[in-house]
Amino acid sequence: MNKIARSVRLWFAPQRIREEGDTPDYRFSLANERTFLAWIRTALALIGGGFAVDQFLPDLVWGVRAGLALGLLAAGVLCALRAVNHWVRCERAMRRGEDLPVSRFPTLLSLVVAVVAVAMVAVVLFGWEGV
Repeated sequence: MNKIARSVRLWFAPQRIREEGDTPDYRFSLANERTFLAWIRTALALIGGGFAVDQFLPDLVWGVRAGLALGLLAAGVLCALRAVNHWVRCERAMRRGEDLPVSRFPTLLSLVVAVVAVAMVAVVLFGWEGV
């Protein structure tokens, strides 16, 4: 738990990362920041998609609509949290001269989006009166 608490503290005090290791080439730090921003854009798109499903598919059975919307919203929240966590982990690894961290999160996110997309394909093909 101490490791998790330390990582979360770095989210709110990124200047403390400078205390570790050596300063990497600024291009790598800027690339890390661009990746962070891409994750945030993805999170915003997922959250927007969740709200769109909820608001613009009123004829869809409530449970299905809520499930699809909540799946997208949850994926957006997780993506936003993962973005900052990944940024900190990569920045620390670069400063320490370590390999960049690997993650299963992109696979998990892809699976959630794919499940929602398949459900939406079913809704489009079969109509939402029966769903």
